[in-house]
Amino acid sequence: MNIQIINGPNLNLLGVREPELYGEQTFGGYLAQLQADNPGVEIGFFQSNIEGEIIDKIQESGFQSDGIILNAGGYTHTSVAIRDAIKAVPAPVIEVHISNVHAREEFRHHSMLSAVCLGVIAGFGVDSYRLALNALIHRKK
Repeated sequence: MNIQIINGPNLNLLGVREPELYGEQTFGGYLAQLQADNPGVEIGFFQSNIEGEIIDKIQESGFQSDGIILNAGGYTHTSVAIRDAIKAVPAPVIEVHISNVHAREEFRHHSMLSAVCLGVIAGFGVDSYRLALNALIHRKK
């Protein structure tokens, strides 16, 4: 099984950026543990602050992987282009958020992406990625 994780803007700052909201763990450290806990799954990782690069990765991974875990960051609330990329590929996409976006600012309550994703997981810290991975693994069985 091959799963691609794609992180959007500012997620390269995990562990440093607003640790009271996003925690103190870096994504690199979390990813290593996620990979170790799932030896039968190839987990790729990509992060970009640039919308077009995220779209390119969705297009590439969406035809080559068994699923995509996407945390589009702030683009979640604004990007029709990322939405269109998700719709264009056959791989299922799970939208992930570290924080509970519905307990935050009003503008974060609406996602441009949710309607074209398999599901949404939010509010469980970085463990949201593990929950999404488990959903994709069990979907394939």
